[in-house]
Amino acid sequence: MTALILGLVAALAWGTHDVCVRYVSQNNGIFAPLVWVLAFGLMIVTPISAYAGLHAPQGGDIGLAVLAGVFFGIGGTALYRAFSIGPVRLVAPVIGAYPILSVGWASLNGAPTTPLEWIMVGLIICGVAYIAQSDAGHDTAEAPASPLPAIGWSLLAAAGFALTFAIGHQATATGGELLLLAPTRAAALAVVLGFALALRAPLALSRRHAPLLLLMGTLDALAIGCVIGAGQTARPEFAAIGASTFGVITVLFAAIFLRERLRGTQWLAVLGVFTAIGILGGGH
Repeated sequence: MTALILGLVAALAWGTHDVCVRYVSQNNGIFAPLVWVLAFGLMIVTPISAYAGLHAPQGGDIGLAVLAGVFFGIGGTALYRAFSIGPVRLVAPVIGAYPILSVGWASLNGAPTTPLEWIMVGLIICGVAYIAQSDAGHDTAEAPASPLPAIGWSLLAAAGFALTFAIGHQATATGGELLLLAPTRAAALAVVLGFALALRAPLALSRRHAPLLLLMGTLDALAIGCVIGAGQTARPEFAAIGASTFGVITVLFAAIFLRERLRGTQWLAVLGVFTAIGILGGGH
């Protein structure tokens, strides 16, 4: 149950983060906001990691943490790219399917996985996909001529996040959750910066966006810290499942703060998603 709670905290943070992304990425491309979100997050977690290193230098695998950060950078870049070229109703369900990879990986590594758990994972993914349809009438960008590029970037994002969480859980299996926050974040930033410099993408920061990007960096750092920090729990893959509901949180916030209405059946889907999460956590 602890892993699910951590995953839901991550979902809340990422859901809020994604509402902000839709605003800051309109005029800044994908790399400027992503680089600054990662940079601000690194500034926040570095003192925490330094303090943890002084008081508990043992525990954790820094090599695996860096590798997890590399995949997080790849996944984050793919996510921003997917949302920039494809409608939310197409992209969100594909990215939200990464728990299949997380649970599958855990099963291959010997974690007992019951048919009921697979059914609940499927219900969560289907619920997220159905709820994402509420955004269909609010996309301002036209769909691309072919959906394949958006689907391809979404699949890359899903794989990147699944690998991030699986490797991150291995890195923190013996402790070091706080100590490894900074190396993971630094590796992700290095990857995204490398992409941006290779593509000569503009990285200028608008002063009016700085406070919002700082908030986004804080939320993103909190979310990845929660999911990777679940490495010492009995079923760390459940944190990834809980975190996958960030799409539901985004739509709920849009309904509350942006007055994007949900149909009655979509509210039932929201209830179904959280019911499935509760069943998953009931025995843990």
